[in-house]
Amino acid sequence: MDPTPGTPRWNLDRPFLTGRFHQEIKAPAQAAGSRLFSMESFSRGSDNVIGSYPVSVQELLVIDDLLSALVGIEGRYISIKRVRGKAGHVIFHIDPSMDLALQELTERIFPLCQNYVLINHFVESKSHFRSGLVNHAFAAALRALLLDYQAMVAQLEHQFLLGRLSVQGLWFFCQPMMGSLHALSIVVEKASSNNFSGATTLNLLQSQAKAMAGDNAVRSLLEKMTQRASSAYLAILERWVYEGVIDDPYGEFFIAENKSLQKESLTQDYDTKYWVQRYSLKDGIPSFLVSVAGIILTTGKYLNVMRECGHNVQVPLSENSKLTSIESNHHYLECIKSAYDFASGELLNLIKHKYDLIGKLRSMKRYFLLDQGDYLVHFMDISRDELAKRPEEISVEKLQSLLDLALRSTAAASDPCHEELTCCVERVSLLKRLSTLKDLDSTEPSEGNRPADSDPQSELLSITGLETFCLSYKVQWPLSLIIPRKALTKYQLIFRLLFHCKHGFRAINILGTAILRSSILCRSMIKFVNSLLHYLTFEVLEPNWHLMHDRLQTVKSVDEVIQFHDFFLQKCLKECLLLLPQVFKKIEKLKSVCLQYAASIQLLVPSMYMPEVASTNDGAGSFGLGRSKPKFEKEFNDELQSLVPILSSSSQAEPYLTHLAQCILGSYWFLSDSLLCVLPLSVVNDEGGEWGRWNAELTVGKPFDFHHLIGRWKFFVEMDRWHKLINQVWIPSHLIYDMSESKSSSKKETVLELKVYMHCKACERSVCNTLGKLEGVEAVKVDMNSHRAIITGEVDPEKVVKKLKKKTGKRAEIITKKNEMAPAAGERSSNRSEASAVIPDHFDQTLVAGLSLFSDENPNACSIT
Repeated sequence: MDPTPGTPRWNLDRPFLTGRFHQEIKAPAQAAGSRLFSMESFSRGSDNVIGSYPVSVQELLVIDDLLSALVGIEGRYISIKRVRGKAGHVIFHIDPSMDLALQELTERIFPLCQNYVLINHFVESKSHFRSGLVNHAFAAALRALLLDYQAMVAQLEHQFLLGRLSVQGLWFFCQPMMGSLHALSIVVEKASSNNFSGATTLNLLQSQAKAMAGDNAVRSLLEKMTQRASSAYLAILERWVYEGVIDDPYGEFFIAENKSLQKESLTQDYDTKYWVQRYSLKDGIPSFLVSVAGIILTTGKYLNVMRECGHNVQVPLSENSKLTSIESNHHYLECIKSAYDFASGELLNLIKHKYDLIGKLRSMKRYFLLDQGDYLVHFMDISRDELAKRPEEISVEKLQSLLDLALRSTAAASDPCHEELTCCVERVSLLKRLSTLKDLDSTEPSEGNRPADSDPQSELLSITGLETFCLSYKVQWPLSLIIPRKALTKYQLIFRLLFHCKHGFRAINILGTAILRSSILCRSMIKFVNSLLHYLTFEVLEPNWHLMHDRLQTVKSVDEVIQFHDFFLQKCLKECLLLLPQVFKKIEKLKSVCLQYAASIQLLVPSMYMPEVASTNDGAGSFGLGRSKPKFEKEFNDELQSLVPILSSSSQAEPYLTHLAQCILGSYWFLSDSLLCVLPLSVVNDEGGEWGRWNAELTVGKPFDFHHLIGRWKFFVEMDRWHKLINQVWIPSHLIYDMSESKSSSKKETVLELKVYMHCKACERSVCNTLGKLEGVEAVKVDMNSHRAIITGEVDPEKVVKKLKKKTGKRAEIITKKNEMAPAAGERSSNRSEASAVIPDHFDQTLVAGLSLFSDENPNACSIT
């Protein structure tokens, strides 16, 4: 018995499947009941062309060859030629001697054969490891489809062997696969020629499915292929949004990780892009994820932050939350948004509660924005000598020890974050430092169009530690996401401005002695520096801080926290004039003049209090003061006057400059040409008594000249709908009388005396303000001690009593009422000499005392938080 197994029948019938292309030629068996011709009788080595056989035989021969061609194998009369330069592309040729009708039907089936060869080549080539997970999944789906296709070919062969298959029948049975393989061949050809992988392959499948919307069968097939191909991609996506891990060995995911960027760079590098570039979006994003790409990126970033904080957290999973397919009901989008909400809420709670974000920001405000600057006052006192040196001569270690001493001996000791505060000394001025930061979005012209700064060498010789001293702050992860190096630098810029203003205020305010207070120049400088500090703190920093604080209470993600915090700093920089070099240079120049004046006056202070020194240096002191004071006065007035057109021209584009002008210069500097102003003027004599009050109408066409803002009269400005004290200035007496002379020469006035019970100064002010706003009231005098109020003007006593009751809730009784003629304008002019040329001392005391209401010098001063 032969142990060799026998050859299967199908191996003999289909030699091309096993590679046995050369078979022995057997004689045709013509037994009764058998077919007239057997396939074994026609070998490949036969010299007969197919056209030499009858049509019925030709049909049998071509069907046999077509069954081979359908699986990419050459037949006896059908040959295959490969196209050069195009992998997987082949061309099928038929023996031209075949019957024309059979040729036409055969050539109709050739595209199906070519598509099979192309798809099969793609499956084999994209099954390699380097092709990527998406192509692997797509190739596996195509391989499953080709198995069904090969099963169809096997069924057709079985029908052929039973003698039940014709060329026409073969064409009919191939119709369902023609459209499907043709659509897939288009996808395969584009993917192969462009070397697509990952998201680009998925986008190609989706676009082709949309293009075949008219053919439901083909569209369903392409959608199924998309589902199968996207399964591997969704597995990467699921791990990212649920764990914050990128498991992408072939780089197909649309999120890239830059491992060279470390979280430590947030506190070291000003230009760090950690939060933006550590994880970033790539170009290839699947079309079904484009709308939520940002959410997907942010979700994984939040999970990564928590993991790097040692807070291991994972989005809770369920059967419905798994990302297994991209179904038409968009369930996967709901899963992604749920994961985002969970990660965002967890990280926000972690930063807010465990790491005390609001407390850190309050601490930054306390130290850098001088929210409570008592520590700074103490520090400036004990470090005066060290800060007076040039930057390169200052000992930073000594300053740090003095800063620690100031922090421990003031209210800042109760702040648990005060140990994070350190000091540093810059090497350049604030203006120079601003010019080196290119990303601050300055509203001024570019660097090439700006005027050249002063000589750098002379600047280095002139600046001291007072101009270059700065604070630093140790920000730990993950709060360094909110307060990176760039944000800390912006805090430092604002601090340097406030610190220098504070130094100027202290230097000028020291001159507010009983003797020097009579100097109008000194008062003007005090008012300028105090108004500048008031603008920076109460008009800029406080409102913007409270706006940011309110927004942080309602944020839903860390990205919103970063956005609001950056917006707060950028707006503060802009409104603090740090982004307006032209205006900022003028302000710096004015502060410089004030400091120079203070330094020159302090040289004369010993001669005022020490007679023996005064007797020896009398001549020199008188000569220096007499020569320097007019010079400082002219320079200060010129600089302040030159600031007017700059603010006036820029206030249209930058409305906050109007607030600056009102604080420093007063609202009367910015009146339009056609604006009619009503100025209620109150004239006070030397004894503090009110000499008279009247309204004066004045049409202002241009700003007042600053040189005329020197006189002995005090007035209140009431303009448009404003009924409150806007500013206190002094104007020349001739201007007042010129305006008053335009009024009627005589008027019948009523003097009304009321009894109003008042318990405190607040009651007195409330009654005075209410009565002063009544129509027709010319003058009001209120005495809290005697509970009396005297009103002069054209008023109705009953209406006055009712109005006072309504506004203040206080009952008033009419004591006396008399009518008298108001003095004519000439009579008022005749009394000009009665007023002293010196401003009353009681007003100076009020002005100076008001400056310390929120002063850091006063440990019991008010503080707005």
